[in-house]
Amino acid sequence: MKIVITGTSRGIGRAIAEKFLSCGHTVVGIDRDEAPFACKGYTHVRADILTDALPALPGTEILINNAGVQDSGHDIDVNLKGTIRVTEAYAFQDAVKSVLFIASASARNGAEFPEYAASKGGMVAYMKNVALRIARFGATANSLSPGGVTTPLNDRVMRDKTLWDRIMAQTLLPKWASAEEIAEWAYFLTAVNRSMTAQDLLIDNGEQAKAEFIW
Repeated sequence: MKIVITGTSRGIGRAIAEKFLSCGHTVVGIDRDEAPFACKGYTHVRADILTDALPALPGTEILINNAGVQDSGHDIDVNLKGTIRVTEAYAFQDAVKSVLFIASASARNGAEFPEYAASKGGMVAYMKNVALRIARFGATANSLSPGGVTTPLNDRVMRDKTLWDRIMAQTLLPKWASAEEIAEWAYFLTAVNRSMTAQDLLIDNGEQAKAEFIW
C-alpha cells in the first residue's frame, strides 16, 4: 500500500515509517528536516506542513498525521492547522483506506503546555469530523493518544532521576512506551483495522487510571 506519514525524521514518525517499510509498503515521508534514512520504498519530501506547497500524492491509501511541535509558540498552527491542511489535501479520495492522527494523552486531561494540549484536543475533535466525512469511501479515521514515550524529545525528564521517579509514581505500569510500540499500534489501526472508526485510543501505561483507595 501507499502510505503518507508526516514528521518522519525522528521519534514516533520514524518508527512508524520503519514499521511500514519492514512490512513491504511504500512510504512517503513529509518533514521539514532531512530524510532519516535512505531505503528502498521510501521517498522523502522536505516541506513544512503549514507553510510549504504540498506535493501531489495521488493514490494515497493510508495517511498518518504525526508531525508536530511542543511548547513552540506555534503549537496550534502546526499541530492543528498544519494537520488539517495535510488531511484535506490527501484523505478524501477513492483510494483512501485509513487516516490516523497521533494526538496525546494531554488531549484528554490537559496536563501539559496549554497550547500543546489545546492543539491535540482540537486534533481529536477534527479526527471525528474526518471519520464522518471519510466513511463514504469505506475508510476509517482514528487517533492515538500516547502518554509518555521514550524519544529524544523527552530527554529532559528521562535523564533527571528526581523528575523521572515522580513521573513513574503516576502510572500503574511504571514505564513509558517506546516509539516502536506506538508504531505497532499505528500499523494495526490503519493496515489491519477495518471496523473501528471515530475513536481515540489512549496508550499511557495507566497514568490516567491511577488512583488510591483510602479507607
